[in-house]
Amino acid sequence: MISGCKLSKTGYEKFLDVSLYKRVVGALQYATITRPEISFSVNKVCQFMSNPLEQHWSIIKRIFRYLKGTVFLGLHLQPAPSNAPLSIQAYCDVDWASNPNDRRSTSTVSIFVGPNLISWRSKKQTVIARSSTKAEYRSLALLTTEVMWIQTLLSELHVSHHTPIVYCHNMSTVAIAHNLVLHAQTKHMKLDLFFVHEKVAANLLQVVHVPAIDQYADILTKALSPTRLCELRTKLKLVDSSPHPT
Repeated sequence: MISGCKLSKTGYEKFLDVSLYKRVVGALQYATITRPEISFSVNKVCQFMSNPLEQHWSIIKRIFRYLKGTVFLGLHLQPAPSNAPLSIQAYCDVDWASNPNDRRSTSTVSIFVGPNLISWRSKKQTVIARSSTKAEYRSLALLTTEVMWIQTLLSELHVSHHTPIVYCHNMSTVAIAHNLVLHAQTKHMKLDLFFVHEKVAANLLQVVHVPAIDQYADILTKALSPTRLCELRTKLKLVDSSPHPT
């Protein structure tokens, strides 16, 4: 998608072939299994299945042109060092109130085990967040659940691993995770607060601030410029596997 593009339910002519739209979007959902960098755009066009517009169809065609031009691009999986515990690093980000239709936020996560990206998500939150901290903390709580599941799985398989580290660029969210101070602005999200803080206090999880420039999940949160997109997809271990001439 073009950087800064916002998709709306109105303002453009209706796309007449709704069945075609649904089939094509369904195919794109399968593509996100190995192409995480298109997850944000695919998530957006999925939100207009019932009433697609010409603008949404033009975005779909743009996604296909991008995929055609990068057909040899894919996730590169590499072995982790066998003589050291596995690292678990996760990135969580939120585009607060980004949806112009219902003002819900888009939350994104990306999880690395060792050197490999194993899980990612770009999803619209189910409720409206009244502050960016609340939106970010909801995303952090869901990510914590997934990270704890991965940690439990590794423990059951007797795979040694380091304490998981979650990177978040919202400083208020990081501060609350470490210092459980309840006041009028946070009491409505107590369950998420206690859940994450309990893991941090027990040293089962580290929540660390990361500058926005180093936030890998940014690629799943919003439409970026081509330069930023190429930079972040490299950090997600997307590699061109096209055959090189000898």
